Amino acid sequence: MNSTSNPVKKLAGDTAIYGLGTMVPRFLNYLLVPLYTIYVFTKAEYGQVTLLYSYVAILLVLLTFGMETAFFRYANKSKDPKKVFNTATSSILIVSLLFILLIFGFSSKIAELIQYPSNIEYVQIIALIIAIDAITAIPFAYLRYQNKALKFSSIRIISVAITISLNLIFLLLIPWYFGDEYSNLPLYRSTNLVTFVFVANLIGSFSTLVMLSKEFREFRFKIDSILMVKMLKYGLPILIISLSFMITEVADKILLKYLLPNQDTADAQLGIYAACYKLAIIMMLFIQMFRYAAEPFFFAEAKKKDAKKTYSKVMTLFIAFTWVIFLLVSMNINLFKYFIGEAFWPGLAIVPVILSAKLFLGVFYNLSVWYKLTNKTLYGAVIAVIGGTTTIILNIILIPEYGYMGSAWANFISYFIIMIISFIWGRSYYKVSYELKKIFLYSSSALLIYFSSTYLDVSKPWIYYGFVSIMIIIYITLVSIIETRSNRAIS
Repeated sequence: MNSTSNPVKKLAGDTAIYGLGTMVPRFLNYLLVPLYTIYVFTKAEYGQVTLLYSYVAILLVLLTFGMETAFFRYANKSKDPKKVFNTATSSILIVSLLFILLIFGFSSKIAELIQYPSNIEYVQIIALIIAIDAITAIPFAYLRYQNKALKFSSIRIISVAITISLNLIFLLLIPWYFGDEYSNLPLYRSTNLVTFVFVANLIGSFSTLVMLSKEFREFRFKIDSILMVKMLKYGLPILIISLSFMITEVADKILLKYLLPNQDTADAQLGIYAACYKLAIIMMLFIQMFRYAAEPFFFAEAKKKDAKKTYSKVMTLFIAFTWVIFLLVSMNINLFKYFIGEAFWPGLAIVPVILSAKLFLGVFYNLSVWYKLTNKTLYGAVIAVIGGTTTIILNIILIPEYGYMGSAWANFISYFIIMIISFIWGRSYYKVSYELKKIFLYSSSALLIYFSSTYLDVSKPWIYYGFVSIMIIIYITLVSIIETRSNRAIS
């Protein structure tokens, strides 16, 4: 069977292409972590950056209010996808402009509320970043709808490259060139270096707006009221889902700031947690690029006779691959730790926990096909709310006692719960016969390998890394043999 007729291979190809637009930019952004944690910021300053970006993540979900997924749904159903594009973009544009006016009007009070009263500029710059990113969301979705993956990826990469270059200029080059006198320059006099992380981001986001000019030239400010009602009805549960998931993702960073017993070191503890959290970046990158490719893929495959078999095979391969990522990172943590400053190493124990949590999240994205294809998005919203609520409750309970380790386990438990609930409910409304025996075999094998490695002496690197490498190769070989035989049996 060639790649053009095999939908799983097509998804793999699309995932690889979209990986250029998600994995490459995020990997480039990841390179900022050693810059921040080794050369520029203290633990407390990096904690501030993390906290503020947590607010960005939540507010961006609010400003797009489910329109991205609603766009895919109705662009595929409509004979006039341009009308869907115009309606979705116009609505987000209105909301974004109102958001900017509101934030700028109350920026001083908001700065006090988040406990940075002397840094109003944080609030204003972040508001502009959120608004611009929201406005570009549907044009990016339109590129995905048109299968313009290369353009999508190119714009993402260029934007991030601009952001990173400006980080280097603002945080390293100018301070190095002017020495201790740099703080007297007009640009730096009234603020601190943390601000320039967001200034660089703002310019990068604006460059995205410029690079999407062709899509905006096709845009007409027009809202079809009937279509808008349908999209809101479909999209608002998606908003609840996305918001709840974002709370599950970032609530730990926000709550750590306010719930740690020692407020004098809260920013520093948050900085440690956030830096070590970043070591799970490979898992997060793969899941993100998979999601970008999978969402339009799942909708397109739904029309085909063997759709459920395809979804089942995708799930099996996804789980097998994510366990490889888990093993690579968790068993080589003593190598990966050099990507962050030594001051941040006390939090390394959270990495396997976070990797597992992200794996559960990826499985949930696969399972979510049932409520998206059956228009049962309300059920998806309920699951997501359960996850978000669980996250908040567990963080409130665990942070005062266990600090950031409690946050890591809250993340793990929350994603595990929503994965299980989605699997159970999905069997009632859109049953996919997942290959549970294979999934159990791959998962148990990976866990056996991981826990076996914890008994080895890391101080003897030749023995340890030799064992790790051999076991990963054995695992990959096992999966390859089983899947090859399975494919032969089907054909």
